[in-house]
Amino acid sequence: MQKNHWSQLTAAVCAGLSLGGALLGLARPALAQTPVYPSHAITMIVPFPPGGLADIVARPVAESMARELGQPVVIENRGGAGGGIGMGVAARAKPDGYTVVMALSSFTVIPEADALIGRSPMYGMADLRPIARYTADPTVLAVRADAPWKTAKEFIEDARKRPSAINYGSSGNYGTMHVPMEILAQVAGVKLTHVPFTGAGPAVLALLGGQIDAVSTGPATVLQHVKAGKIRVLAHWGIAGLAALPEVSSLKDLGFNAEYAQWSGLFIPSGTPEAIAQKLRLAARAAAQDPKVREVIQNTGSPVVYLDSPDFEKYVQADARRMIDVVRKIGKVE
Repeated sequence: MQKNHWSQLTAAVCAGLSLGGALLGLARPALAQTPVYPSHAITMIVPFPPGGLADIVARPVAESMARELGQPVVIENRGGAGGGIGMGVAARAKPDGYTVVMALSSFTVIPEADALIGRSPMYGMADLRPIARYTADPTVLAVRADAPWKTAKEFIEDARKRPSAINYGSSGNYGTMHVPMEILAQVAGVKLTHVPFTGAGPAVLALLGGQIDAVSTGPATVLQHVKAGKIRVLAHWGIAGLAALPEVSSLKDLGFNAEYAQWSGLFIPSGTPEAIAQKLRLAARAAAQDPKVREVIQNTGSPVVYLDSPDFEKYVQADARRMIDVVRKIGKVE
C-alpha cells in the first residue's frame, strides 16, 4: 500500500511539473512579444524651421533624452501656420511614445484662432499632453542696428505718425511673434503691417536683409546678431529684467501695459500609455538638469526655467485662458 501510494504521489507531482512547464512554455512567447520601450528611434517634431527658439531648445534636449532612453531622438522640422501644422501632425500621431513635439506658446493660441476664423481645427489642446517646460522668455522688440529708432518710444511715436507704414515679421498668423506685436499695437494705439513667415529663423533673416522693419521674438533668436552689432533690441514684453540683455527696458516700465512670454515645452499625444509617458517625463527632466543642455540654451540668452508635468499642465491651462481674450481682440486674420 505504501509503495502504491508513493507511486501515485510521484505520478501526480510529475504531472503537475509537466503541466507547469507547459504553462511556462506558453507564457514565454507572450512575454517575448511585449516590446521594451523604446526599441527604436523617437521623432521629436519641431513645428518651426531651424533657427528659432523651438529648434534651439529641441536639439540639445533631444541629444540628452537619447542618452537617457538609449535610442536616437531625431529632430523633424515641420514649420507653418504659426506652429499649427507641426503640432497638428504630433496630435494625430500614433500615441506609442515614438512621436513627441517641442511646442511654443502658440500652442494655447491656435485652437482659439481656428474657432474665431471658422477654419477646421489643426488640433485641440486636449490632443497633446504637457510633459516639461524648458524656457519662458519675454519676447524682445528687435530692429536692425541701422534702423532710425534708438528707443521703443521712438518706434511707437513713428508708428503713430505713419499708420501701417512700419512692418514686422512673424512665424505665422497668431504665432508667438504675431501675438505680442498685436498686444503692443492694441495698448499703444498704433497700426503696424504684419508680414508672416514660416518661422522665427526666416523672419530674422528677412529683418537682416532689410525686407521687414522689426520682429518680436525670443532673445535666443537674435542675441548672436545683437552681439555682432547687426540688430538692436529696443524693449521687451517681460515684467522683470532680462539677464541676457540687462540694459533693455520692459514695455511696462515705459508705460505700455504689454506683457507676453514665449515659452517652449515638450508634449506627447494624449493617448500615450502611462508607463511610456512616465519614461519620457523622466528623460525630459534629466535633460532639463543636464549641464550640457543648460549651457547650450543659456548661451543663446534663454535661461532654463523648468516645470515638471503637473505644474506645466496648470501653466498651460492658465495661459490658454488668458490668450482667449487676446485672440478675440486681434480678430480675424486670414
